[in-house]
Amino acid sequence: MCHAYVRIFVYVFAGVFGLAFLLVLFVFVSGLSSETNQPLQKILTPEHIAQAKQILHEGTKIKPDELATITLTEADLNLAGNYLLNRYRQSAIHVELVNQKLRCTFALKLPSNFVANYFNVSFRLGSEAGETLPRITKFKIGKLLLPAKLANWMMHALIRYSFLNDYFILATTPIQRVEIAADTLTIFYESNSLSRTVNAESRAVYQQKLTEVIAQHDPKWRLSLAELLKPVFELAYQRATLETAIQENHSAILAINDYVNSVNNPQYAAFLYKRTDLAKHFMGAAALTASTNSRVANALGEVKELSDSKAGGSGFSFVDLAADKAGSRFGELAVLSPESARRIQKLTSKIKDYTDFMPDPSDLPEHMDETEFKRLFESTQSPAYLALAAKIDQRIAQLPLYQITTMNLAIMTALLTFTFMGEILI
Repeated sequence: MCHAYVRIFVYVFAGVFGLAFLLVLFVFVSGLSSETNQPLQKILTPEHIAQAKQILHEGTKIKPDELATITLTEADLNLAGNYLLNRYRQSAIHVELVNQKLRCTFALKLPSNFVANYFNVSFRLGSEAGETLPRITKFKIGKLLLPAKLANWMMHALIRYSFLNDYFILATTPIQRVEIAADTLTIFYESNSLSRTVNAESRAVYQQKLTEVIAQHDPKWRLSLAELLKPVFELAYQRATLETAIQENHSAILAINDYVNSVNNPQYAAFLYKRTDLAKHFMGAAALTASTNSRVANALGEVKELSDSKAGGSGFSFVDLAADKAGSRFGELAVLSPESARRIQKLTSKIKDYTDFMPDPSDLPEHMDETEFKRLFESTQSPAYLALAAKIDQRIAQLPLYQITTMNLAIMTALLTFTFMGEILI
């Protein structure tokens, strides 16, 4: 009898799984077509590319602590969208702004095959009264109309359970609301909504300390990043209490990053392993993580390296990525908890050189163009890529500076447990 129940269960499970597979296959096939009414984008001119980059870069020019707005026209949306899509495969996107709705038609040209030439998708975004962010109100794969709620659920599930989630958080968390007008789309967001509050007074204190360090530097020698981190965090250890340690570390990291990644050439460039670019990567990632979180910093590090692999770039570099990861880990532990912040202050004030906070990356591959990167690693989600990324993480974790002690781990676990229990009781 028991075996009969098991057999029935297996048949039911196989039937449900098979039906789900057929439904997914049917939905996918519905989007296939031998032709499309969406004209594929012609080769973008250098002027088009420059304009698209300018449009996509606008969001990074917002001043801190101010409510920011970005207004895009139909032409802006179409140019930027086609620029992004055609970086990866010949495709086209057409956007219309009609009746406070955004209509989008997307056509992807498929590799040569005997079935179809294009995969077509169209959707509509809009919002009801009282809603601050638009949602999918209509979604079609080919000529198949899917329920809007199902499309929203599928889209969010795809993003949430894939690597896209990191980029989605980065793109959407700062957004306060989106307004779609007759011919423009306007995004309102707080530029500092992902960031910690910046203490201008303590930041100035550490900037002054850096000025003193630079004034005493011997110009005959390279300026090691360790020469900046050590005295600044020694001062942070002296100034801070357990209650203020996180804020002091945040200010110290921002002050050092202001110098290392200054748009104006600093008096002496900072070095890591005889390279200025590694010092910039390390401090940039540390500042970003201390202000936001490590997931965002790591996501942006990968985006930067993938961009460098394109034509005209310096090539994908696991060396640079290692500096990003080490800097991100430093920034993470510097603000993880009051205890972790004090520990980082104490240990950083006693470092001997940069090997204490950055493992030697000289054996890692770099200068790979897009073709070489895809040949060796396929993508940032391939086993080969993830294995090498894990190897870098392991090297960083082996440095004493980044090892969380058992006592600290126990304290943080207890705090998280109490917080979780408090939320349940409330």
